[in-house]
Amino acid sequence: MPTEQMRHGWRLRRGRVSIPGQVYSVTLVTHGRWPGLADISVARRVIGCLRDMEEMGHSETLAFCLMPDHLHWRFRLGHGDDLSVVVGQLKGRSARHIPLLRWQRGFHDHAVRNDEDLRRLARYIVSNPVRAGLVRRVGEYPHWDAVWL
Repeated sequence: MPTEQMRHGWRLRRGRVSIPGQVYSVTLVTHGRWPGLADISVARRVIGCLRDMEEMGHSETLAFCLMPDHLHWRFRLGHGDDLSVVVGQLKGRSARHIPLLRWQRGFHDHAVRNDEDLRRLARYIVSNPVRAGLVRRVGEYPHWDAVWL
């Protein structure tokens, strides 16, 4: 008998579509909300994995913000790639490089509609540390980047 969490995860995946060249906004959460992403060496390794995904052609990162226990990532999906596979590759690659890192199963995704303002959405992502009370200004937080600012 599936647990409520398993049923919830299935509902999140139902209707998920992978469109090459589509811009997606994805949120990944560490297992048990482990706050280890706040560690500078851990954060830099995760960011390196994001860059690896781009170098391999699986994604084009438009904005990201690595919070202490989760990642907000806005990217354009590579041609011939599947959204779930790309996110799974990022999770696996980062977990192999960081022994204590484990990600929760599943992820939240949103396909960005053509009429949405990418600059506004990128600013929203990178201002997460301010809204969370970690810093007073975006420039004080070290673990973000955006092409659309």
